[in-house]
Amino acid sequence: MQKEFLLCGLGLILALWQILTLPCVVMWAGGQRLYLGEAAAGFPLSLRFIHSVQKTPVEEFLAVDEERQHFVLKATKYQSFGVGLPFDETEGEFVQEGDHFWLRGQNRSYPRLDFRVGVGTELSMKLGGRSFPLYKEYEPGTLVSVELMPLWKGLVMNE
Repeated sequence: MQKEFLLCGLGLILALWQILTLPCVVMWAGGQRLYLGEAAAGFPLSLRFIHSVQKTPVEEFLAVDEERQHFVLKATKYQSFGVGLPFDETEGEFVQEGDHFWLRGQNRSYPRLDFRVGVGTELSMKLGGRSFPLYKEYEPGTLVSVELMPLWKGLVMNE
């Protein structure tokens, strides 16, 4: 009887450990955790902002990599050429579709994403099927971080 109880307890501990070590996507801003969700390979997220010089919208599309350790920039969509906007075909496939330019296949890897809410930039994030209009909720200069970490760390961590 004691042996079965011990094995059952060990099984519960192992199951709990597997859950608590699941890779998760966590977003923080202004000292608050805004999002916590499982980081499946290919999990999509996007960042949208108004370019500070061109004053046109830019959207960057990212995904969690296969190892669930990095974010990978897959594509950038924008409306104008100019300072700070991609244009070099060596960075990926460059195409024009209607009023938008696309640069796809950039495959830049980032272990963590850090942004600051800017004046007039209308910074927004989409992840887990939810939209976060960060510019409406936070003052300019507020740091926004998106990280991959084990569930236990996302639950206990304070920014």
